[in-house]
Amino acid sequence: MKSSRLNMRRSATTQGKTGGRAPSPSAKTRTRSSTRKPARRQSPVASLLLELGTEELPASFLGPALQQLSTLLATTLREQRLNYDSIRTVGTPRRLVVCVDGLVAKQSALQQEVMGPPRSIAYDEQGNPTKAAQGFAGTQGVSVEALQIRETAKGAYVCALKYEPGRTTSVVLTEHLPKVIQQLSFKKSMKWNDSQFRFARPLRWILALYGTRTLRFAIGGVTSGAKTFGHRFLGVPRSKNGVPIIIKNPASYEAAMKRSGVMVDPQERRTVIQDEVRGLAKSVKGTVYAEHHLELLEQAVNTAEWPHAILGSFPPNFLALPQEVLITAMKEHQGYFSLIGKHGVLLPKFITVTNMKLPNMAVIRQGHERVLSARLNDAQYFFREDRKKSLADRVEDLQGITFHQKLGSMHQKVCRLQSFVPRIAEAIGAHELKDVCERAAYLAKADLSTGMVGEFPTLQGVMGREYAKQDGERTEVSEALGEVYLPGSPDGELPRTTLGIVLGLGDRLDTCTAFFFVGMIPSGSEDPLALRRLAYGFVRIIVEKGLRVNVSQLIAEAEQILKSQNVAKSASNDSVVASLVEFLIERLRFFMKTRYGIADDRMDAVLAARPSTVCDCTDLVARMQALHHIAARPEFDALIGGYTRVSRILQKEQWQDDRINQALFEHESERSLFEALETARVSLDTHLVTHDYAGAMTTLLQLKTPIDGFFDGVMVNAPDQAVRANRLSLLGRVNQLFLTLADFSRIQTSMNSCHTNAKE
Repeated sequence: MKSSRLNMRRSATTQGKTGGRAPSPSAKTRTRSSTRKPARRQSPVASLLLELGTEELPASFLGPALQQLSTLLATTLREQRLNYDSIRTVGTPRRLVVCVDGLVAKQSALQQEVMGPPRSIAYDEQGNPTKAAQGFAGTQGVSVEALQIRETAKGAYVCALKYEPGRTTSVVLTEHLPKVIQQLSFKKSMKWNDSQFRFARPLRWILALYGTRTLRFAIGGVTSGAKTFGHRFLGVPRSKNGVPIIIKNPASYEAAMKRSGVMVDPQERRTVIQDEVRGLAKSVKGTVYAEHHLELLEQAVNTAEWPHAILGSFPPNFLALPQEVLITAMKEHQGYFSLIGKHGVLLPKFITVTNMKLPNMAVIRQGHERVLSARLNDAQYFFREDRKKSLADRVEDLQGITFHQKLGSMHQKVCRLQSFVPRIAEAIGAHELKDVCERAAYLAKADLSTGMVGEFPTLQGVMGREYAKQDGERTEVSEALGEVYLPGSPDGELPRTTLGIVLGLGDRLDTCTAFFFVGMIPSGSEDPLALRRLAYGFVRIIVEKGLRVNVSQLIAEAEQILKSQNVAKSASNDSVVASLVEFLIERLRFFMKTRYGIADDRMDAVLAARPSTVCDCTDLVARMQALHHIAARPEFDALIGGYTRVSRILQKEQWQDDRINQALFEHESERSLFEALETARVSLDTHLVTHDYAGAMTTLLQLKTPIDGFFDGVMVNAPDQAVRANRLSLLGRVNQLFLTLADFSRIQTSMNSCHTNAKE
């Protein structure tokens, strides 16, 4: 009896397609379906609708929760052998919804083929079943007579055939949907009743339908049914959850929700908000402040069930405050869109998105205006109080602010920056900035003691710049204070001024070095101090600004400054320089892979040839890019094939000498290779001086013919030991020449697997 393969048809996921295949069988269990015609559906289909009604979810929870719900349900359906056409998730702050279309009414049947003991053990010489066969049959729930023999690569084995009919979909879903819900995870969860069930917010109702059938199960003290609830205030009495809405089938769900004041589709809400916000901004001849637009839009989408944008205003006298203060106050505390007029000037207007649309929105608009005015009054108060003391006079206050318990106060960090930042300026060739660097470093953290930064932490640096301007500090100093924390995100804007670049590099490298010095090194996914983010910003500045600097030397200098402050070094990290350089290189690898698509083996080749005492990120990037481009040329694989033979021979012989005696040459191919190497050395030196790595790589390509000619013309393992040693040294010279650019033996090509031939 031949086993048939499991027949499960492919189905669409949230993005389009998802699998409906059964899980892989174990090594000794084979599964097969009773279905033989994959093109023909074996049972009728219907749609599944699952809605989890909750108290209002935080805006940041909605998207990840819907993605999890889709993934978990798709996995469950696949494991339970339930075919479907598509999965779609929608949701609002009060509901997580998943709909599965084209879901079959019954599982595919399974026939399991469970392998048992070898035939020689299961049956005696007369063909009678032994205790082994009887025991196996008993454990599998079949009779001994039903056991069959299967020929395998290891011989003949006994097997038991077990048939498992498919269960109805409603039964399977009733059993497994609670498990799907239990697997949903959130950044923060809570318990609210005796059930001890944890969820992001209290679960209030569960709507579960398969076609017209209601699926009944209980979780978190809530029993599922066919009821849902609409908008809290639109079209229903103002009770706790409103009047229940009975959903008869999944197809009627979205229309029924709209009648009750709920747009369940986030994309529909997004379109409505975008159109209304754009129209309101245009009505006052303004545009939405672009930097926060997408973030605020997503927040509005995930906090409203029936969004409606309204235009409000604030007193123009608040425009005397720095523009960033007003924009931050509107964004951070209220989630308002700021409006920019001509020439980038902030308008005394804002747009907010409410959760309902009423005939008269004036009361709601006035309420938002009063709240914002109160916030701006607070900001105005902090600004006036801050101005009673200059930024420079605030530096001493930093002694009362702890940077870290193992590293002392923020004032100690400022002292380190004063020593360190001028050294970075010299390292990048900005010698003229030495004096102004010390002043910028001195003021870099002073705004931490201001009331404005205390109220709006995201304004750190911004307020330093504004207060420095008002204090009459030099323009380059004030601008640098505003750029010290750039980039603020992985793809954020970089510092534009040279002093801002130097100050930002110094601040980041001092922080990373300090924490590595005291042994607080990120491990695995844990990075509570956000050192990976700081390191990535450091790498971006270095590389994108094209700065040529030995980072290893800078780290060593930062470490010496820490020692001068008598900071206790951790015994767990003997080499701060080596470990931090490796940490930065990992960020560089991520940058090159995501930004330029450089393959790992190309990066490995370049990094393996890096001198241990030098880490020039810009130089490494240039080499990686040159290798990436040269590797696309058709002759490159053949060159690497020849070099791989060279590398293997040298590794096998443990040969490191490259001293060559021309008098020992016996074949013209030896002299040809020697002369080609001498020519290539001169050419390489010229290219390396100018950092023309593309030209240097092209020079190496020209060595393909003489290397191939050498292997064709002579046998490396010559009988005469002196000739043999000379030929090995000639290959050693080839190896050294290649290593000036990269360790090409790490590059993966189709030629890497070829073996050295007999002449070697």
